[in-house]
Amino acid sequence: MTNRTFSRRAVLRSGLTLGGAAGLTACLPGWAQPVSRGFTSPDRAASDDDIVLHIARQTMIIDGRATHAIGMNGSVPGPLVRLKEGRTARMHVVNTLSEDSSIHWHGLLVPALMDGVPGLSFPGIAPGQSFTAEFPVRQNGTFWYHSHSGLQEQSGLYGPIVIDPAEPDPVGYDREHVIVLSDHSPADPHTIFRRLKLGDGYYDFQKQTLAGLIAGHDQTLEERIRWGGMRMSPTDIADATAATYTYLVNGHGPHDNWTALFVPGERVRLRIINASSMTTFNVRLPDLPVTIVQADGQNVRPVETDEFQIGIAETYDLIVTPADRAYTLVAESVDRSGMARATLAPRAGMVAPLPPLRRRPLATMKDMGMDMPGMSDAMGKSAMVMTMRDFSHAAGVARNPGVQTINPMPVDRTDYPGQGLDNVGHRVLTYRQLVALQPNPDRRAPTRALTIHLTGNMARFMWSFDGVKMSDAMAPFPFRLGERVRVKLVNDTMMAHPIHLHGHYFELVTGQGDHAPRKHTVIVQPGGTVTWDFTADNPGDWAFHCHLLYHMHAGMMRTFSVREGDRA
Repeated sequence: MTNRTFSRRAVLRSGLTLGGAAGLTACLPGWAQPVSRGFTSPDRAASDDDIVLHIARQTMIIDGRATHAIGMNGSVPGPLVRLKEGRTARMHVVNTLSEDSSIHWHGLLVPALMDGVPGLSFPGIAPGQSFTAEFPVRQNGTFWYHSHSGLQEQSGLYGPIVIDPAEPDPVGYDREHVIVLSDHSPADPHTIFRRLKLGDGYYDFQKQTLAGLIAGHDQTLEERIRWGGMRMSPTDIADATAATYTYLVNGHGPHDNWTALFVPGERVRLRIINASSMTTFNVRLPDLPVTIVQADGQNVRPVETDEFQIGIAETYDLIVTPADRAYTLVAESVDRSGMARATLAPRAGMVAPLPPLRRRPLATMKDMGMDMPGMSDAMGKSAMVMTMRDFSHAAGVARNPGVQTINPMPVDRTDYPGQGLDNVGHRVLTYRQLVALQPNPDRRAPTRALTIHLTGNMARFMWSFDGVKMSDAMAPFPFRLGERVRVKLVNDTMMAHPIHLHGHYFELVTGQGDHAPRKHTVIVQPGGTVTWDFTADNPGDWAFHCHLLYHMHAGMMRTFSVREGDRA
């Protein structure tokens, strides 16, 4: 580990071209150019050379318009880092900004001091300084990296990682494309955060109207009155929307129409990464079924589907076998205010029909944890609010203005495809369909259980775990090195949260036994629960947080502390 200044000559010598540093691509790398051929077998070899990532401010051109950004080695997303399982990675991160920065290797099993979280694993990288993260590469699959400093991730400081397996890949394919989904705004990230704090619905331009009531598209008048009494909006599905965002594929806007080329009949692997700050995407390729083969860098038994929801910081690898025609890749934002768009085609210049945005979803009583038949009808508005604030449902949750509601009837929703996807007329992936390809590495039964509530006040944009935000936490969640723990996450809010644990993988408890799907990030649906088992096998202090960037920034983050001996 070092913390030193890199000279300009050293940065240039480090190899900012495809033939240089360990799989780094140059500015405007081939995999992210407007028309990309992707990678075939000869392209996949990783180098043993050190990798240099150079953080700097830059300008992006999105759909023909210039916008400010922070990138790496001159591009957004940053260069593709391609590694090989079993080797040692050395990442030299150079900060040329006028503020501190950092890089977290998302999903990689690294020593705690290499994890890249300022104030937790290291001090951060000061302006004009560098940091070298060196660690053994213990896994393979699709991952990514991003800043963990302030709100830099929103400005473009993220990029993809692909790690090739040491043994033959169980997934056979002829060509691969890396697809990084993200959201970008011309507004300063701190301006967005300030606006979100002004009140719920600042960016919600899809509120219910009189026309919607008359047409029967929205809630009934009775339902509106009831929701109004609870001071909640059923259209508040996403905090930041297309009112401020353009949704990107590999740094390209919908009008740019990034294009991935293929040869008809090939098995094409699509490595899809959700590197957005605040956007859950619903992804599909109309007329082309997809086979999920990997989730969060972990191989799963192939499952064919037509659409899937990908939370922020999740990754999914798909296999498609396209015919001699063009296909549109559609990634709708969860609130359907906008979409990212790309094309898969055998030849440059081909396009496929672009489907219109589907009708925006509305939150339901189930999203509030009130799913008992007739429950809401049998209660008055005041009684409903009292039930939703009954802390007897959530032992251990702090009682303060930051906790707007308590889930009165939490249920496992891992069989739920996601808001707006339960009646789309085709197959949609759920977590319960995921089955690990190989048996889980640790099949011991948990020795203890821990329940963590996801809490917030949507009107005040206050977010926390158990009613306690990061800045007020007196102690971390303690774990003994090597212990097996069952963790239950209870969502007390009306918004889905992608929850990420650093330094570890966990096994979702979905009825798959010793082939439970292993993940590092999981969406906890509104009003729902997710249960997972994990082994505290990586010592140190680890970030545990919601990957909605502004939720984390507001306080929805805590520390998992793994120590030898008895728990603290």
